[in-house]
Amino acid sequence: MSEAMRGHLAMLAFSGLIAGSFALGSLAAPHIAPAALNAMRFVMAAVMMGIWALATTGITRTDFAAPWRYGILGVLMSLYFVLMFEGLKTAPPVSMAAVFTLSPILSGIAGYILLRQIATRRMALALAVGAAGALWVIFRADIAALLEFQIGRGEAIYFWGCVAHAVYTPLVRMLNRGQSPVVFSFGAITAAAIILTVLGAPDLLRMDWGAMPVIVWITLAYVTIFATALSIVMLQYASLRLPSAKVMAYTYLTPSWVICWQIALGHPLPPALVLIGVALTIVALGLLLKNEG
Repeated sequence: MSEAMRGHLAMLAFSGLIAGSFALGSLAAPHIAPAALNAMRFVMAAVMMGIWALATTGITRTDFAAPWRYGILGVLMSLYFVLMFEGLKTAPPVSMAAVFTLSPILSGIAGYILLRQIATRRMALALAVGAAGALWVIFRADIAALLEFQIGRGEAIYFWGCVAHAVYTPLVRMLNRGQSPVVFSFGAITAAAIILTVLGAPDLLRMDWGAMPVIVWITLAYVTIFATALSIVMLQYASLRLPSAKVMAYTYLTPSWVICWQIALGHPLPPALVLIGVALTIVALGLLLKNEG
């Protein structure tokens, strides 16, 4: 299997894991402050990643040369996850996942500015189709709302998190100095854990942890193991093997994965008209993968 194909498989798994955080996060968001939840998840994820790195590739002093690199990535990571859970307080999971599918076009712009990665015509077409599908879902197939650009507060908040996420992807390739994905992820997650613990200290002390509903603990376990540790390693692994726009192209699958998660959790299907937008995002992914050949 080629390195590029391995990168594609990593992003396929990434999109499914991230979708679970939207579905579960929407259930937990009303019960816990975003900064407190994310501080907890990143501290636990940092411990997990440190053990994983020591047990596999090992960690050397040179891996932490120029620690400012991890600080930059940690800030971007913190912004993304805090704004995501803040947005989930008011926006439905499928709509949030649709906002996430705007990341490829944002990442393509960031990739050009930072790495001078140029999109082909097919890639540009795919990004345009995917963005159209995302907007259709975000505005819930309401043409009047689309024309008036009536976007919800939760979606607007999360959009800026997606901007941070899009910049993060090309920066991984730009700042990596030969570190393995596991070690590099450990550095970035540790930086995010420090930042979020400092910023979230008031919320952490204020929360009544004993009174938290079970869904909060289930969500915390899921986002720590699957939507933080594993997904970030997969994202960094793919970012070193694929152009930024193609890495983020797999976010086009996220609305479909979220719908599957929602059905599994007992929620009804979205309206049929909304599913048209989801179909467009899948077409966009197909165009990008065809371009790989």
